[in-house]
Amino acid sequence: MGAETGSGGKRVAVTTLGCKVNQYESAAFLSELAERQGVEIVPFDQAADVYVINTCAVTARAGAQSRQLIRRAARCRQARLVVTGCYAQVAPQEVLELVGNPLCIVGNAHKERVAEIAAAGRSCDLEMYHGEMADCRQAAPLLVKAATDRCRAVLKVQDGCSQGCSYCIVPRARGRSRSVPPAQVLQQAEIFAAAGHREAVLTGIHLGHYGRDLTPSGSLLSLLEQLLARDLPLRYRLSSLESTEVGGALLALLAADSRLRPHLHIPLQSGDDRILRAMNRPYGRADFAAVIERCAATLPEAAIGVDVMTGFPGEDEAAFQQTYDLLAALPVSYLHVFPYSQRAGTPAARFSEQVPGPVRDRRAARLRELGQRKKADFYQRFLGQQRRVLVEGGSGSPENGQSERWRGYTDNYIPVTFDAPAGSGDWRNREVMVRLGELEEAGVSGRLAEGAGGRDFEDVYRQGDDDAW
Repeated sequence: MGAETGSGGKRVAVTTLGCKVNQYESAAFLSELAERQGVEIVPFDQAADVYVINTCAVTARAGAQSRQLIRRAARCRQARLVVTGCYAQVAPQEVLELVGNPLCIVGNAHKERVAEIAAAGRSCDLEMYHGEMADCRQAAPLLVKAATDRCRAVLKVQDGCSQGCSYCIVPRARGRSRSVPPAQVLQQAEIFAAAGHREAVLTGIHLGHYGRDLTPSGSLLSLLEQLLARDLPLRYRLSSLESTEVGGALLALLAADSRLRPHLHIPLQSGDDRILRAMNRPYGRADFAAVIERCAATLPEAAIGVDVMTGFPGEDEAAFQQTYDLLAALPVSYLHVFPYSQRAGTPAARFSEQVPGPVRDRRAARLRELGQRKKADFYQRFLGQQRRVLVEGGSGSPENGQSERWRGYTDNYIPVTFDAPAGSGDWRNREVMVRLGELEEAGVSGRLAEGAGGRDFEDVYRQGDDDAW
């Protein structure tokens, strides 16, 4: 027997690997499934009739994690598997070979059908919804129709990438750059605001290319201006942007409007010009440094995160040191470090001079140590200051009349924990003022600013006194 509900309905579990775009798409699956009669959404670790796995393939490790989740779900022999996402797109034959259960493989060009397929009454042994992403010209029309389980909603505005970095499988998995029309982005923002979200993270596979494929053409800057003109009770945060796409007008808007979070994430990948050319990255070492310096000068309190890859084919010790020295000298706040992952189907997988795994790991460890120091230095700058914190979780009900411990992120992306008075209610999804106190292993501890008690973002927004804090 399967895991059907007593009412004859269907139990569906959804899990997600990978990027924020995948997170948004899974939230859309869940919101559509929640509207369907006879469907009960259950956690992925519970018995279900249908398991939906939204996979990732950006690294070899992500592919391995995708296979592990598929095998895990397949242990429930009566269950049907719906496998979608980038691993399903680039390696459908491997997915077929993993399981003997009834299986449906849904490529990225057909993701808008996932909820329909998962809820369908039929259960044949194999269904395939697949196609070449090169033929895809529009972003999948997916909409999240209700609040998600995250305080910071992910708002997908773009899909695909036309850059063609030599190490990257994403263009094959996601296709060329495609933008979500502004009207749909605005509709999604309004839904998130009405559902009570306080913040939305604008995301895409290549966010900075937003609008170039639309008719008439647009830009990320114009989209932000349209969102701000709606005057919704939302703050906006940007996900990753290429250094070539962080221009003066965008920085000026970020500096001028407090509804835009002071936070940028800008991939470097390598600080060596020879390696950057081999990667097919569209900038040089000096160009990147100039952009970071301009960001820090225009937005002195902003968090500036950087993606960096080490162990790319041909990276010798001198090239690695170039990367290390550049990052050590720049005013960046944290690092996301990735050892190079050899992906079949990418030009770099065929390059000679592949760097041995232990060397990649050793260099990655050095960069992570540097990143920890950069992060601590950034946090240290703001100790003693009051910052806005969006509360995302906490310790639950207090015991013995003790205070409750809550956690969240400041506007400039510092993780903070603080105590609230016992019995003061649920602080989740409030934006409050916290005075930052001491460095902790995972962030900063603080205390509620005097007078903050319970006065949250929504109260302030309605009263129009954005600067009253």
